[in-house]
Amino acid sequence: MTIARPHATLVARMGCVALVLVLSACGSVPLTQRGIPALEEGAGTRPPSYSLVFFIHGDGDYRFHDADGTAHRADEEALAGAKRVAERNPRAEVFIFHAKPRRHALFFIPRPDGEFYYYRQGRLLVHESYRRGRGRSRFNPEISRYHEFSAEGASQPKRFFLYFGHEIPEYDGVGYDRSYPRQAFTMPDLADGLKKMTRDSTRFDLVVLSTCFSGTPHTVSTLAPYARTIVASPENLHLSYFDLHPFEWLDVGLLDGGTGAFAEDFARQTFDRLSADIQTAVTVAVYDVDRVQGYVHSVAGAYDKALTTLKGASQGFAEHFDCAEDPAYALPERSEGVIVFYRPPSFGRSKHKLSHSGWECWKLPE
Repeated sequence: MTIARPHATLVARMGCVALVLVLSACGSVPLTQRGIPALEEGAGTRPPSYSLVFFIHGDGDYRFHDADGTAHRADEEALAGAKRVAERNPRAEVFIFHAKPRRHALFFIPRPDGEFYYYRQGRLLVHESYRRGRGRSRFNPEISRYHEFSAEGASQPKRFFLYFGHEIPEYDGVGYDRSYPRQAFTMPDLADGLKKMTRDSTRFDLVVLSTCFSGTPHTVSTLAPYARTIVASPENLHLSYFDLHPFEWLDVGLLDGGTGAFAEDFARQTFDRLSADIQTAVTVAVYDVDRVQGYVHSVAGAYDKALTTLKGASQGFAEHFDCAEDPAYALPERSEGVIVFYRPPSFGRSKHKLSHSGWECWKLPE
């Protein structure tokens, strides 16, 4: 038995007043009050070894075509992959949040635009729709569900956070959500969400940013208080995203070398798959957050100055570039704590570029 909310189209038949009441009833009640089915005998009393949180952004243009020309929705593909991970890890609890485009019932009443799945022991226990947060409370609906359902136990599970979506802006960020064109979303907003999830001052063992241009000094610095290891792409990332297959068997993947070795293996497999499927540049990097702090702090002044200039620029388009191409960022310690997998594009001006530092910076408009 899976706990699910009534579908909005069915509720609409009950009349406008009843629809308003049902759609506003998106609050949660304690796990024990939901009538959630009992887990397997004995196993249900053991805390999970792994806790995974997937946030999948789908409120935008996420249509892409594969090598055969077949059209796909990137967020739906990521959702299917997250469900496979949840089903194939019996020692894990998995939270999946899917941000969807806003739609209306009866032409004017907004439907819930978030979908939540909670798995434990490979079983889907909760599936419900909810209203996404806006403004400064953007992640409050997700955070409340995370804390409500997180399994309690004496041992601390390994924790993973995975974000799938378009590039998360480091400044401005207005229009990130197609349904809310006036609302801003930036990397500090994501960091605030992680902060509230890690309210006990612990960090996620691994944060995966399956987005474009997320391997920057600013991004790593902003997320550093909430992550031990980060996997990200410093350059453009195809919407086919990172390969989730290594997460499907965490007991095997984490057996030999712990989180750091698993992150490197995950990055390598992701790089191999992307390199086989696309002709553009492929860059995937692993950041040991504590070890890269020396470099991040050394370039913070120059990077913050660039961001300030960009915020005040009224014309021109800023571009990203490999930080190693600018003397202000090409410091000797840039390689400390970073593992980079890189392949140049098959065409264009960068096809002869042989390496990438793993760090991306901003080129100011002229």
